[in-house]
Amino acid sequence: MTANDSRLAGRVAVVTGGARGMGRAFVNGFLAAGASVVATDRSWAGEDAFRAELEGSGRALVLDMDVTDDAQIDRAYQGAIEKFGTVHVLVNNAALLQMFLFPPTGRVTTLETSHDDWRKSFEVNVFGVLEVTRRFVKPMIEQRAGSIINMVSSGVLAYSRGGGYHALRPNSREMPYMSSKAALATMSFYLADELSSDNVAVNTIIPGHTRGSWFDDTVRARLATGTGPGRRPVRPEHVVPLAVRLASQNADGSTGTMYDVMEWNKEHGFGAYEDWADMTLPEDLEKAFAASAAGPLRFT
Repeated sequence: MTANDSRLAGRVAVVTGGARGMGRAFVNGFLAAGASVVATDRSWAGEDAFRAELEGSGRALVLDMDVTDDAQIDRAYQGAIEKFGTVHVLVNNAALLQMFLFPPTGRVTTLETSHDDWRKSFEVNVFGVLEVTRRFVKPMIEQRAGSIINMVSSGVLAYSRGGGYHALRPNSREMPYMSSKAALATMSFYLADELSSDNVAVNTIIPGHTRGSWFDDTVRARLATGTGPGRRPVRPEHVVPLAVRLASQNADGSTGTMYDVMEWNKEHGFGAYEDWADMTLPEDLEKAFAASAAGPLRFT
């Protein structure tokens, strides 16, 4: 992407969970590509400088929005329409991550979870996405042009072997998060078919192992239990090239597809995992990666 990028000029994009991590990367990437952006988040605490930067840009609307609160969703929708007149793109990025449900490590077995844990996860990651989509898809249907991008995880994937299907990585101990993301992935496939006649695209993307705002403290907590640091994370900005591509098109382009961001980046000349690796970790985490069995980078 360059300073003269204008692939999203004239488009209005809504990003949930836009204050931090990948959400922030989406917001900045869309603005750089010429879009106007509605950046929502449940809390902008600690992100005052970023909020002020967006509010001073002239092409951004910053809103407080909890995706589980219907009244807040309605206010955000009305605010977006009043400010920009329409919406072309929705990125459902806000999510209740496993480490927020079970701090500090996020690791728990399925039988150790409660009904309330599952309710909380699905309220944000499935029902919240659905309710936000119900509002913001309306102008897309009316104008017969739009793109919805939903975030899922590689933990929802399965592969075929010997006539049976097997989970990609069932040992990550991430229930109910992965179940909620699997539900979102399936819903997205069905919604893509349902909205294709309205020329509204629905796609899902699987990001790489990303250094979000939670990453450093979560890895420290896992190290304290004797667990290794895992893979070195990538920078949140790795999601931007694919997201801009999807945001620039409608259902007459790509729809009903689940994309692996890192594979797509590599195939389209945007770099491999090691090119996006975050080499700016705090000293204690750098030492942990250096001491890990797979070496200081550990990309696989």
